[in-house]
Amino acid sequence: MAASVGVKHGLVSRRSSVYRDIFRNTSQAAGKQSSARTASSSARSQEPLHNEKFCLELVRSRDYDGFVSSLLLPEEARRSSLALRAFNVEVAQAGEGLGFPEDHWSDEDAVLEDGHRRHLQRRASEAAGHRRAVEVRKHDLTKQWLLRIITERERDLDDRAYKNLQDLETYSENTQSSLLYLQLECLGVKNVHADHAASHIGKAQGIATCLRATPYHSSRRKVYLPMDVCILHGASQESFIRRSREQNVRDVVYDIASQAHVHLQHARSFSLRVPAAATPAFLQTVVLEDYLQRVRRVDFDVFHPSLQNRNPLLPVQLYLRSWKTTY
Repeated sequence: MAASVGVKHGLVSRRSSVYRDIFRNTSQAAGKQSSARTASSSARSQEPLHNEKFCLELVRSRDYDGFVSSLLLPEEARRSSLALRAFNVEVAQAGEGLGFPEDHWSDEDAVLEDGHRRHLQRRASEAAGHRRAVEVRKHDLTKQWLLRIITERERDLDDRAYKNLQDLETYSENTQSSLLYLQLECLGVKNVHADHAASHIGKAQGIATCLRATPYHSSRRKVYLPMDVCILHGASQESFIRRSREQNVRDVVYDIASQAHVHLQHARSFSLRVPAAATPAFLQTVVLEDYLQRVRRVDFDVFHPSLQNRNPLLPVQLYLRSWKTTY
C-alpha cells in the first residue's frame, strides 16, 4: 500500500501516521497459553492493525469527503470518526442507502432483491466490529444513535421514492444527524446548541446527498426525490430517468436544494452558542455548501457534468475552515 494519501496541498503526507492514529491496541496477551490459544491471541493482536487499515481504505474509497474531513479532527476523535464512518459505509452499502455517487456504489450494490433484509443484518453485524473498536476508545458512545442508523437503513429497503420532503428529512435526521451526534460525543461535546446544529446539518446533508445521487439512480431507472415536490411542478419520474433538463425538472431541484440551504443557514444561526470544540464535527458543511453553490451556478441542472466532478480545492477549503474554527 502506498505511503502517501491522495490529499492535495500537503494536508496529509503519509498514510502510516494515519494508520497509527485510527486505533491503538488496548489489550495485551496475558499469561502462558497453550499453543492453540497462543495462536488465537496472536491472531487477535493483529486485529487492530487490520481494522485501522480496513477502515481507512473503506472510508477513503467510499466516503472521500468524510475521509478528508476526519483527517482534520483532533487525534483522539480522528480514530473514532474514521471507525464510525466505516461503520456507516458498511451499513449503507448493505442497504444501498444514499451516498455520494462517485464514491458509494458499485455494480454489485445496484439491485436489491428478496432476502436483502437478512443481508443488511449480516453486513451490520460485520460493521459492529467497527463499533466495538470505537467503544474501546472510552467515548461512552450512545448506542441509540448507532442502532438508529441501522434501523433507518433497514426501513429504506422498501426502495421507494420519499412521499414528501418531511420523509426525506426524517431519513436524514436518523442517519446523517445520528452520525454527527456520535462525532460530537467523540469530541467530548455535550451541548444542546451543538445538538441542534448537528440536527440541521444532518438534514441538509441528507437532502443534498439525495440530489447528488440522482444521476446515478436515474441511470438505473430509479428516482427517490420527494414525490410531493415532483407532483407540484408536474415532473414525472420518467423525466428524471430521461435526464431531462426542462424547467419543471430544474424547479424540483431548486425547491429541494433550497430546503437544504434553509437547514444549513438554520444550523449556522447557532454558531455563536456552539462551543469551538464542536466545530470539527461540522466540517462537512464545506462539502455541502460547495455542492449547493455549484448546482446553483448551473441553474439547478442536477445532470450537469460538472456536478459529477470533485472540487480539487476542497481539501484546502476544509483546512481553512478548520483553522478558522467555524462552520
